[in-house]
Amino acid sequence: MRNAHPSPHFGHRRARLAAVASAALLSLTAGALPAGAAAPLPASATASVAPTTSHLDRKALRGSLDAFHRAGMYGACSSVRDGSEQWRGATGVADTGTGRPMRPDYEHRIGSITKTFTSVAVLQQVAGGRIDLDAPIGDHLPELVPGERGREVTVRMLLNHTSGIADYILPAFPGLVTDPGRSLDEGRFRTLDPEELARLGLAAEPPAPRGTHSYANTNYIIAGLLLEKVTGQDPESYITENVIRKAGLRHTYFPRSARISGPHAKMYESFYGTIDPPRDYSVYDMSWAGTAGAMVSTMNDLNDFYRRLLGGKLLGAAELREMKTTVPAYEPAPGQEPVMRYGLGLYTLKMPSGGWYWGHDGGVFGAGTWALSTEDGRRQAAIGYNLMKYERFGEDGTPLPDPIGNALFGYMDGALSGAPAERVTGASPVPQRLLAPEQLR
Repeated sequence: MRNAHPSPHFGHRRARLAAVASAALLSLTAGALPAGAAAPLPASATASVAPTTSHLDRKALRGSLDAFHRAGMYGACSSVRDGSEQWRGATGVADTGTGRPMRPDYEHRIGSITKTFTSVAVLQQVAGGRIDLDAPIGDHLPELVPGERGREVTVRMLLNHTSGIADYILPAFPGLVTDPGRSLDEGRFRTLDPEELARLGLAAEPPAPRGTHSYANTNYIIAGLLLEKVTGQDPESYITENVIRKAGLRHTYFPRSARISGPHAKMYESFYGTIDPPRDYSVYDMSWAGTAGAMVSTMNDLNDFYRRLLGGKLLGAAELREMKTTVPAYEPAPGQEPVMRYGLGLYTLKMPSGGWYWGHDGGVFGAGTWALSTEDGRRQAAIGYNLMKYERFGEDGTPLPDPIGNALFGYMDGALSGAPAERVTGASPVPQRLLAPEQLR
């Protein structure tokens, strides 16, 4: 295999990667969202139901999904719905070595879409009176989060990422910036304890003042420990029984080993060109992600989940309202309003064609996923793909043109809006600093 060890040019790339990592890898968030161009679109601070056509254009969906593969993505699978109408498709390859084709029903690591499931579980406990969203986390976990931080950080702040707590990923993966291939290989079968992950994040330098949105996986590891404390159950077991099964999902689960149990694609990690050729990390111990990002699902199951969630089948009206109470996901330019806002494990995003949608994205080593729905859950699109951190950067760390990311945005925008392909630019309306490529969103 070529590049089993760093190439002679790796030192130069490592320096550029370190510059990017200092701003991007600390929260390790933008798993599915590409680093597209920022379009200066006006946006309302509240989401509305996006206008859609009444039927699915299967020919356009097929062409747009294939364009994603032609842009450079190895393979992708997708499910799109409009009411009772459904289209499922796949493009490209699941295995670059054998040419095995991608299939629409493959299981896939969904990364931080797990956060929506974890948030639903916490909000169930809110409904039952065992958790108060605005109570200090130190009331429940005083030994883990002691002192002023334990008194000032609330459960709500964990769920909407305004806690000021840092991410644990870089401390958990020493050498990730300097030699990512080696760091990922060494961690493949390592088991990490959630308390250890939480302590790594709590010990790290806060990335932003408390009260400001700053995405950090540590928040949802702590949320899982909170669930364990108030329910007396392992949080993954609680989420399985009370969220996954309640939603009627048949192919969604926390993996019990480093392997995905059902049919799936290989999942290739490029790490911005520093792992060349990209390596398969579909076999990986996901204890490093836990209740922040370890789950496996299918695109069909994700659409089922978000339709039932947004339709009020998994939470009461009051809890769903809290979940959809958002904060700006970034500081907009003067005179503009943010086109992305984060709630409690759920965000709302304005796509290039103008519609607002609810959902989440996820990215782990080698696997990216994105699931969005209209506010009423009628029109939905979910996509999973198997090449990560395909983006490239210039010498100064700025993103280079990204045809794969633009094709991804073009596919999702057209799938959700029903807009003709020529009206979908594919460029992200979200500022580049928010979409900086990272590890786990």
